Amino acid sequence: MKLPHRVKLVEVGPRDGLQNETQRLPAAVKIELIDRLTAAGLPVIEAGSFVSPKWIPQLADTAEVLAGIGRKPGVRYPVLVPNLKGLERALDADAREIAVFTAASETFTLRNINCSVEESLQHFVEVCGAASAASVPVRGYVSCVLGCPYEGDISPVAVARVAERLIDLGCYEVSLGDTIGVGTPLKAAALIETVGGKVPVGRLAVHFHDTYGQALANLVTVLQYDIATVDCSVSGLGGCPYARGAGGNVATEDVLYMLNGLGVHTGVDMDKLLAASNFISTALGRVTMSKVARASPAGVSS
Repeated sequence: MKLPHRVKLVEVGPRDGLQNETQRLPAAVKIELIDRLTAAGLPVIEAGSFVSPKWIPQLADTAEVLAGIGRKPGVRYPVLVPNLKGLERALDADAREIAVFTAASETFTLRNINCSVEESLQHFVEVCGAASAASVPVRGYVSCVLGCPYEGDISPVAVARVAERLIDLGCYEVSLGDTIGVGTPLKAAALIETVGGKVPVGRLAVHFHDTYGQALANLVTVLQYDIATVDCSVSGLGGCPYARGAGGNVATEDVLYMLNGLGVHTGVDMDKLLAASNFISTALGRVTMSKVARASPAGVSS
């Protein structure tokens, strides 16, 4: 089996995870979570979002969070922005990296952000230009790459088209998101083969949800296509309001356990990661979604 020697884990729990939780945690809890994830060795940790608090009240305190975290040199703390106003708020809060988001599904984009895919991309022309002028790197997200709750199957060609546009706009990397977690290894492989024909594989990341328990299988499949950047969420935080029974993002602990077993290096300390998982599960008052954390006494929260 041909696998990359090293994989970069992008921790999305403090943003993509917590924005889908019903509870609104204090900024101090989010700050401690991010600091614990930093101590565990995660190289990229999504710190929050500057989407309107009207739509995502769980992350309304992102500016406070950015001001409170202990930033470690070499670790990146991107924030999500929807438009130019969001970018301005992010820059005022000393954000040093941003992410923008769209989808490969027209219906999902219309219902999620009230515009077409093309209109969403046009919004990012100004955002990416202003970010470049401020020397702020931009990461792109494409949702619904393996299926849509409204349209069903999504063509890999449609995904490739959107990913290529995001690269053209200036995104240094594009994360391909299986938003409702319906992908299987064969479909995941076909996706990377198609998108990789338009965008260098080294500039692609994957973002699997585990609704049908396929995330790790999909992940080990795409690693064989030279994908070396993986989004994951501590304790399996998050979910998808568009998919009944959605298991949320694949848990960082589970991804790390698998990669360790495959001999793939990440630089992440499992014991410290489990401690972070236990911390946030306790703060939320629920049992972790990570199978590895559940199997480890150090990571189980009652």
